[in-house]
Amino acid sequence: MAKKSIEELDLYSILDIKLTATESEIKKAYRKKALLCHPDKNPDDPKAAETFHELSRALEILTDKAARDAYDKVLRAKEAAKLRHRELDSKRQKLKEDLERRERDANLSSAKVLTDEQKLAAEIARLQKEGSRLLQEEQQRVKEEIQRTLGRLSEPVWDSNLNRIKIKWSVNKNDTNNGGYDENNLRRFLKKYGEILALIVSPKKKGSALVEFATKEASEMAVEFEKGLPDNPLTLKWVNDRPILTTKKKVTEPSLISDRDYESVVLTKMRQAAERQRLIEEMMKEEQGQ
Repeated sequence: MAKKSIEELDLYSILDIKLTATESEIKKAYRKKALLCHPDKNPDDPKAAETFHELSRALEILTDKAARDAYDKVLRAKEAAKLRHRELDSKRQKLKEDLERRERDANLSSAKVLTDEQKLAAEIARLQKEGSRLLQEEQQRVKEEIQRTLGRLSEPVWDSNLNRIKIKWSVNKNDTNNGGYDENNLRRFLKKYGEILALIVSPKKKGSALVEFATKEASEMAVEFEKGLPDNPLTLKWVNDRPILTTKKKVTEPSLISDRDYESVVLTKMRQAAERQRLIEEMMKEEQGQ
């Protein structure tokens, strides 16, 4: 498909801005759309490069005063022509078009008066020859932002589900006090290292518990330093022998439920109950396999 000329494009619609938009508003609109349609972000979309190119052309022209003035003049002329066209019947329109064609031919032959379209073409040619510093800066800014986003997605992150810690201590099978440990005092020992996402004492096997911390640092400190009661020390070990890091998942569309709604008291309790039950089931499966 042949590339459209500037006269055929509505540069304001491409950037989704008003005709009165300031340079700051133009650049902001460009960045917003360019981040979505940049070819680096859409490698499987054959139209991404063309769309990005049109955005760049729109930015280049509308942020250059002389080029924008020339484009606006052509745009106003086209709108006025459309209005006149609607007001004329087909016969009068044909006569008008013939007259305008003869006038254009006369202007071209005289080579003394430039049409609005020719003035716009001259401004575009000037921009292409000089190179648009602003366009290059904005394109580089968009590219860097995309690279930062892709880089963040590949950064290693902590997943507490993959990094549970097994807690063991000595206990006699007839000891109703479970060796001096229950969920409350285990939590008291462990909370100094950081936020605890889940903690469950085995309901079946005495002297055993599982804990999940919110951060890698809290988990590592607990494993290294926590000893529990002096007369019955704790042993903390990774369930998977060592810490495991994963990578961020792609950002999905935002949820319709806000964070505040999600963290309401009722939903928080439901989530904690579900997590507790899940840990109990996993602990019992693990103990059955031993």
